[in-house]
Amino acid sequence: MFKFEILRKDNQSKARLGRIETAHGVINTPVFMPVGTQATVKTLAPEELYEMGVEIILSNTYHLYLRPGDDLVEEAGGLHRFMNWKRNILTDSGGFQVFSLSKLRKISDEGVYFNSHIDGSTHFLTPERVMEIEQHLGADIAMCFDECAPYPCTFAEAEKAVARTTMWAKRCKAVHSREDQVLFGIIQGSVYPELRHRSACELLELDFPGYAIGGVSVGEPKQEMYEVLAQTSPLLPEEKPRYLMGVGEPEDLIEGVRQGIDMFDCVVPTRLARHGTAYTRNGKITVRNAVFARDFTPLDPDCDCAVCRSYSRAYIRHLIKAEEILALRLLSYHNVYFLVKLMENIRDAVRQGEFLRFSHNFFGHYSVK
Repeated sequence: MFKFEILRKDNQSKARLGRIETAHGVINTPVFMPVGTQATVKTLAPEELYEMGVEIILSNTYHLYLRPGDDLVEEAGGLHRFMNWKRNILTDSGGFQVFSLSKLRKISDEGVYFNSHIDGSTHFLTPERVMEIEQHLGADIAMCFDECAPYPCTFAEAEKAVARTTMWAKRCKAVHSREDQVLFGIIQGSVYPELRHRSACELLELDFPGYAIGGVSVGEPKQEMYEVLAQTSPLLPEEKPRYLMGVGEPEDLIEGVRQGIDMFDCVVPTRLARHGTAYTRNGKITVRNAVFARDFTPLDPDCDCAVCRSYSRAYIRHLIKAEEILALRLLSYHNVYFLVKLMENIRDAVRQGEFLRFSHNFFGHYSVK
């Protein structure tokens, strides 16, 4: 049901071109996975994601457990049928959401007590229960339950999270039994190289089909994230997929690929859309600003997405000011397409042995703000 192969390696960096196969089709890597937290990529229909060439999306175990409930999704035939998505799905474990609910939860070695952000009801998640939920959801790739340490944190705090993550990973693997779903482990360790190395060594002993680098993009400066990436990626097996969790800005995707990462996810394209911001070849623009009121050019003149072929900055700004939902749809479509197309171009560059040249050319235009 699951196969990963490396098709080409870049001679001047750690970038690699790969291919994942599951029961729901092929995933060409490196790949960006749009986030469908609530079993939907916000404002976008599955058919629109197909048009863009999206091969895999991410959904959230924590949120779907609370609403509508994993038992209901299972009754519907699993997440694919429930949301009418015919391609691949990855479900995260909810570990990051638990981390973000610091005022509403209490962590122990056994599991996590927390209060629902929806209605305040009390819940208790263990690694075993998380595996049960993820198997009910039925994604192609499931993630182990882990503890994501905050930033900043002390060495002792990060060390405790690493120990607990390893303990929980063992418990997850012991009870995971769904044959059409693979389980990935998550490396933790905050910004401490010794702990990242320890976490990787302990999880590699468990021999998961793939590994993720977690606990980044949680408030640390980008340079620290890049250092963690450079220290951790080489520790992971060459022959298995490497996943950098919660990262999706264009500059981070390119750096991640340079360091040998195969999979990425982030809420950023649809979140930016909700703030009236769009990606362009030259950097981000905030279309709601008055300067675009009479700008009748596309969001990005170099983009060939359906939005840029048909709508102007002035029109989309008008929709934003009028609080029309179509504004969010158009911006979300364009932003997701921008990142999907970026990854397609990156794959082509790696295939042709031109990744570093592509990267140099990209940053010759793109302004990081």
